[in-house]
Amino acid sequence: MRIQVILAAVLLLSGCAGTDSAGQTSGAPAAYDIDPMPREALKTGGTLRWPVPEFPAQWNLTQANGARGAVDLVTRGVLPYLMRSDELGVSHPDPDYLTGTKATRNTVTYTLNPKAAWSDGTLITYRDLAAQAAALSGRDPRFQIASATGYDQIQKVVRGRDDRQAVVTFARPFADWAALFSPLYPARTDTDPAVFNRGWLNRLPETAGPFTLGAIDRSAKTITIVRNPRWWGRPAKLDAIAFRGMDAAAMPGAFANHEVDLLDIGADADAYARVRGVKGTVVRRAGGPDWRQLTFNTASPLLADPRVRRAITLGIDRTAIAGADLKGLDWPVRVLGNHFFMNTQKGYRDNSGDLGGYDPGRARRLLDEAGWRLHGVVRAKGARTLALRLTVPSGAPAGRQEAEIIQAMLTEIGVRTEIRTVPVDDFFDRYASTGDFDLMPFSWLGNPFPVSSNQSIFALPRGGRIQQNFARAGSPQLDAQMSRAIEEPDPDKARALANAADRLVWQQASVLPLYQRPQLVACRADLANVGARGFYDLAYQDIGFT
Repeated sequence: MRIQVILAAVLLLSGCAGTDSAGQTSGAPAAYDIDPMPREALKTGGTLRWPVPEFPAQWNLTQANGARGAVDLVTRGVLPYLMRSDELGVSHPDPDYLTGTKATRNTVTYTLNPKAAWSDGTLITYRDLAAQAAALSGRDPRFQIASATGYDQIQKVVRGRDDRQAVVTFARPFADWAALFSPLYPARTDTDPAVFNRGWLNRLPETAGPFTLGAIDRSAKTITIVRNPRWWGRPAKLDAIAFRGMDAAAMPGAFANHEVDLLDIGADADAYARVRGVKGTVVRRAGGPDWRQLTFNTASPLLADPRVRRAITLGIDRTAIAGADLKGLDWPVRVLGNHFFMNTQKGYRDNSGDLGGYDPGRARRLLDEAGWRLHGVVRAKGARTLALRLTVPSGAPAGRQEAEIIQAMLTEIGVRTEIRTVPVDDFFDRYASTGDFDLMPFSWLGNPFPVSSNQSIFALPRGGRIQQNFARAGSPQLDAQMSRAIEEPDPDKARALANAADRLVWQQASVLPLYQRPQLVACRADLANVGARGFYDLAYQDIGFT
């Protein structure tokens, strides 16, 4: 499963340190904080109102325009995720979909639950895995995929002892095989490029989860999923979950007015202060795999020279940005020195080297060397001025604040920046994906697979296909290093290889990590089995009210 993009102050993630009824923390962030409760302690019924910061048109998470955190939130309730992660980031087969898995050096055998079926009554079989592996392999450019990682290593998927068993053979060992087929889409989606690219626009034509589609209202920006009467597993405790798209800036007010039941606070100190005063509220918190960063468009003529990108990197005080973003959140201010591992993860190393500090003097010298000379207060080369477009989404206060701080810092080294605020629903589809930007701050949502989940962000674009590499940078050396890390079965060796890859990413100066994003989630106090999840994958059928 690839990483998903998220906006500033946005999606519910989930994780845990103790909280009192006023949301006060009672210790350092823990692995997860979801108020775990047995199902028998929960009411049956009710609707959970869940805000999301964008309302995508594309609901195929594996399609290039569907790789969004909001899409992932919805599909986790309605589609098969064959493997699920515990709070330590260890993946296990989901018994609702798999009765077992068996992995050898180059093969993985998936034995499917005999009760598992799509909403049209079709059984889930090896054909669904085979079709998805082919569609996401990257071999057919008609499939506009978000990521080929892992699928591009699959040689074949064949029938096992019966249709309910799939034997997947890899060309080379793929240590992160548990990241694949989550979510799983029906074969009819993945055999026809037209259906893959457009069949899930503004619709969920097929489901196979504890919830199924209730309604999509584009004008109200709501998608409602309802308890699936044909679900073969533990029935959902909730009647429905209503996801509502709204500006991040409007979410704290909606929560305070009891219009929504939970809120991902992210790095919004004002929202944090406001929701803590709401009666009957708890703030759940955790450390997680999500990180704030600044993406450079290396295809922009102004940023094609790595010396310019390194100068801008050195001209940005990351500690100041992190301090401003995290002020008032009871969260440590610590910059991130790695593109694959978070500060709290085993394997983390600060690989930033001489690019990790704030050094405006050296930044000016690099720009001089690159031929960008000061003319008054702004640098120019020939007839061209070094003026960059810094693009942020509407309704995201943290993104606007970061942009203004970056603008002031870059002015000090002679770089002009124009802050462009664009509609939140267009931020990725019309700007990031098309390359209509120079600098762009946003967050990446991670998972337990630090290299394979990030590979599509850093893989060298080929044939005009960027996957999720909005920076449009890369090299054969970096691709090879990431592949070695993914193929290495020994965890310690794999982490060492990943850090070697990270050093290459730092040198190309295309993505500037800022900080590990806090998971702070305000919830109604009577809401259980949801909150700040860290690496833990929520069981939607167990979410409910006490």
